[in-house]
Amino acid sequence: MSIPPHQLKLLNSKSKGICILALMLTENTNTLIQSKLPKTEVSIFAVMSKLAQECGAINLSQGFPDFEIDPRLKEFVKEGLDKNQVQYAPMPGRLDLRMAIAKKIELQHGISVDPETEITVTAGATQAIYCAISAVIEEGDEVILFDPAYDCYDPTIRLNKGIPVHLKLKHPTYKIDWDELREKLTAKSRMLIVNNPHNPCGSVWDESDLAQLEQLLRDFPKLLVLSDEVYEHIQFEGTHQSVLKNDYIRSRSFVCYSFGKTFHATGWKVGYCVAPKTFSEELRVVHQFNVFCVNNTIQYALATYMNQTNAWQEVTPFYKEKRDLFLDAMQASRFKPLNCQGTYFCLFDYSAISNENDVEFAKRITHEHGVATIPVSVFYGDKTDHKVVRFCFAKENDTLLKATDKLCRI
Repeated sequence: MSIPPHQLKLLNSKSKGICILALMLTENTNTLIQSKLPKTEVSIFAVMSKLAQECGAINLSQGFPDFEIDPRLKEFVKEGLDKNQVQYAPMPGRLDLRMAIAKKIELQHGISVDPETEITVTAGATQAIYCAISAVIEEGDEVILFDPAYDCYDPTIRLNKGIPVHLKLKHPTYKIDWDELREKLTAKSRMLIVNNPHNPCGSVWDESDLAQLEQLLRDFPKLLVLSDEVYEHIQFEGTHQSVLKNDYIRSRSFVCYSFGKTFHATGWKVGYCVAPKTFSEELRVVHQFNVFCVNNTIQYALATYMNQTNAWQEVTPFYKEKRDLFLDAMQASRFKPLNCQGTYFCLFDYSAISNENDVEFAKRITHEHGVATIPVSVFYGDKTDHKVVRFCFAKENDTLLKATDKLCRI
């Protein structure tokens, strides 16, 4: 069908008007929302996992197991469904689960924790961390964190108008420089975030670290601690030096944990926070208006599992076997192992292989050699590049051996 010239001219005129109007609306819409995290990029975990999938590579990048959870735990999930444990759980968490947590802590550390007032079940440790920071940090407060750092710390501080102060763990031991920390503290310092065992570095604390932290808190009475201890049951050297073991530190701390890491069920996103009564009350104010409560069926399963087993005690030897298998197989490679005292990650220096920056190196070996890893520079505020990558060994032994065979060919 042909359109008369006068109608076509009118149509073109209207089309231009519509385009101009659409452009104006777009520009106006763009000014309606100003990002609170304008420089935030897509997570490197998502990037590398997507790349691994596209390349058909073995994914040793993102930290999740590729093996099944304990069949007993599966049965308790089914039991929870059969018993119709599907409605809202109590806001702080099911009491039977909080009591099971308290019992575990007493058996593990010889410490008494009140399940009613000092334990809050959260939607994973990340939500516990978010609630702890949000409960305390006000505009202008400084929060000290140590790079390389887990990637949720800095954005959460900034969302709460706090000021992230990035210090660096000493390379290649990845230990805290307590003297440097003391020098960096100011009147605005409000919170110190520590992570033990450390992700991504695999380093762990000893008793001297607790002693240093206690003295620091005595010297700076306004300073609080947020201790990320999600890998507490994956430590291969010494015993876990939880801040809960020191009464003075504990009185000033939020301590965050993860069932996902302990029981190989990261997708459940269930964790908890242990804190003094007054701290827990403030954390729960944020928690109740954030998610209110956590999946009731899974809480039922975890409570039953913990009351009928001490499966958490089996986690360290289970992962130690995998770590040793991985490190032994990697001896034939040109990668140099660094820390692997805890967590289910190992760091490797690749400087004998390439001078590429770690992001490009990680992407290239995924493409060319079929193994995905994580570049450690992404965990630094200033993207410090020591030519180090992180491999996750929370995989089936056969998966690990296939991956190391490829890595040894590089």
